[in-house]
Amino acid sequence: MANGMGSLYIGASGLQNSQNALNTTANNLANLDTKGYVRQQVMFADRDYVTFGKAAISKQQAGLGVTIADVVHTRNRFLDQRYRLENGRQSFYEACAEATREAQSMFQELDGQQFQTALEEFWQSFAEFAKGPDQEDYQTLVVQKATLFLERTQAIQENFKSYQRELNYKVNNAIDRINELGHTIQELNQQILKIECGGIETAMTLRDERDNALDELSALAKVDYKERADGTVRVKIENVEFVDEIHVYEIKGITDPVTGFVTPIWPQLSDMGREQYTYMFDFKSGDISPTLNTDIGELKGLILSRGDRPADYRDITGKSQQEYEDGVAMSVIMNSQAELDQLTHEIITAINDIFSPTTTKSFVGMDGTVYNNVKVWDEENGCLGADGQKPGKELFSRRGCDRYTEVVANDGSVYYVYNEEDPYDTAKMYGYQGTVVNPELLQGESGIPHLRKDGEPALDMAQQLVELWEKKTQTINPSNTDLCTFKEYYGRLIEDVAVTGNVYEGLSESLSGEVASIENNRQMVFGVSSDEELQNMIKYQSAYNASSRFINVISEMLEHLVTRL
Repeated sequence: MANGMGSLYIGASGLQNSQNALNTTANNLANLDTKGYVRQQVMFADRDYVTFGKAAISKQQAGLGVTIADVVHTRNRFLDQRYRLENGRQSFYEACAEATREAQSMFQELDGQQFQTALEEFWQSFAEFAKGPDQEDYQTLVVQKATLFLERTQAIQENFKSYQRELNYKVNNAIDRINELGHTIQELNQQILKIECGGIETAMTLRDERDNALDELSALAKVDYKERADGTVRVKIENVEFVDEIHVYEIKGITDPVTGFVTPIWPQLSDMGREQYTYMFDFKSGDISPTLNTDIGELKGLILSRGDRPADYRDITGKSQQEYEDGVAMSVIMNSQAELDQLTHEIITAINDIFSPTTTKSFVGMDGTVYNNVKVWDEENGCLGADGQKPGKELFSRRGCDRYTEVVANDGSVYYVYNEEDPYDTAKMYGYQGTVVNPELLQGESGIPHLRKDGEPALDMAQQLVELWEKKTQTINPSNTDLCTFKEYYGRLIEDVAVTGNVYEGLSESLSGEVASIENNRQMVFGVSSDEELQNMIKYQSAYNASSRFINVISEMLEHLVTRL
């Protein structure tokens, strides 16, 4: 009877554990499309054995059936680490590639018209002007095309600024999301610890959620993590502690009062009272390189693309190659702004120097001020407008100051001293921010210099304006010192953006394939296969049926023994 009754335990264990295995399989199928879900695999083991007799030979044992030894929740740590590393790198280059795409679209199209068209039309207006400098129609054409050129330039620069503000918004959101994920991981750590501290149950769903959070976090920043023996995970971002057992060290964004740009810092490592900050990213101390693992994270790509301010020609002109490459060259948006402003600055100053040329003089003013080798209006070679007013007017003016200051020398001579550009005041520079078409010429185009001292049309001056566009006098940046014309400059500017964009696009696409390949390998380890799970369901269903039939047979046997004996 003992063996017979014990056989019921064997059948019952088969029923119970087959049912549990079916439930696990059903759970896998229900989560077939759940992001980050790790399939649960049932492992069976023998239950305890009952041993009869103490003899050393021919011990008799009777088993009590089957049990579920474990429900395996398997991940491949190596694949997880590779995925998160390459995912972060791909996100970095995708952010940079997106910025170059925006830069290209801003240059190629502006309200349906290419900027290059405005540049070409501006040059053609001088070609027409050279045919008859004294013709009012040609003078009007020059002023109109100058206005159009400046408006298009300023519109592109404003679009760049607008895109920088958009990137700044994304930076702010990325910082908030990183902090949010940090708190999510810390809370999941606590819940997992509570469930698993007894050493019996595995918090599978919570672990899946935490792994999903780590996957998302890896796309935003460079992440290092380590799981401790108690099941909690410690996380570092950019080699700085971010999540430990009980704390989340949040990233803080400090806002520049001038630009409004947000820069992430580590508050716990900074002296906030003295405004001495430890920045999350240090772009000045190292190169962006896959070898150094410094090209990881969408947040870093967004900040690098945005830059730290709107750039202008001062970020290129007069800089060494090293200063340039460590400065605006790192940001596609800032570099495009600076190169375009340098083109604008060079065109404006070159044209103004022809319309209103300068020469060097030394004299003493009536008040005793010594003017030594200062630039003054070149009255000998300069031309005048129809109104005959001195000095000759410039085509483009600065908002913050006039081109000349009238000074009377101690001998009674009148000089018009050139007001140099102020590198610390954009309103006193011939850049896109501080320049306008001369308001006096907008009121009357005849004021544009076109007459020589003898009253004849200044054909030679007009010809200089035409030839100006064909002279190879420009370099696009300190890393590309080949001389080019104004027309070629713009072509090289576009080419630089395109080449940079192709590099970023190529890296982003290549890494996308790599990330997809690693993810496929991860899915082979922990992903749910509907075919495999259906096979398991049939297997466990058959085992359940077999256990049921086994119990029926034992029951009939016991009934027979009881009723007959």
